Amino acid sequence: MPRLLALTGSPSVHSRTTVVADHVLRRLSHAGFETAHLAVRDLPAADLLSARRGEPEIRQAVEAVAAADGVVIATPIYKASYTGLLKAFLDLLPQDGLAGKTVLPIATGGSLAHVLTIDYALRPVLAALGARHVTAGRFILDSAVERGDGPDRLRPEAELDLFQAVDEFAEALRAGAAPLTATAL
Repeated sequence: MPRLLALTGSPSVHSRTTVVADHVLRRLSHAGFETAHLAVRDLPAADLLSARRGEPEIRQAVEAVAAADGVVIATPIYKASYTGLLKAFLDLLPQDGLAGKTVLPIATGGSLAHVLTIDYALRPVLAALGARHVTAGRFILDSAVERGDGPDRLRPEAELDLFQAVDEFAEALRAGAAPLTATAL
């Protein structure tokens, strides 16, 4: 059974990004995948910012990424980019830290003006870390995450769009995520 890790880069405890990541993990868990969630904000800040790779919690977090077959990278968008918190963690991974992995990038934000952040800011970093296959990501508007007295939920149209990306990610994992080559096109 493939192991999947959701890596969230939001500094907020009450993050819309975490709500979205939890939806993804539930969907993947119901599809038979073993799932785990790593919130970068829960790592010791001094160790993270000082790049202390040998510290136990940092080492365990890096090992969790290494042990995963697939990784969901979820981040809010601040000032037209993914969070510095996420960047600090990605910088701790070895140069080939995502080698052989299928990755699903997800971003949340307040404006559609930032929808291209996934492709122009996050995707190049994931490729540089050696991801075997980065599936089509999704941008979820903050307004699509409904909060209230009950459990947080996504608006139906956002959930449907997100689940399409999750299903494509799951299919890529099952198929071995062989990337297209120039000769295959």
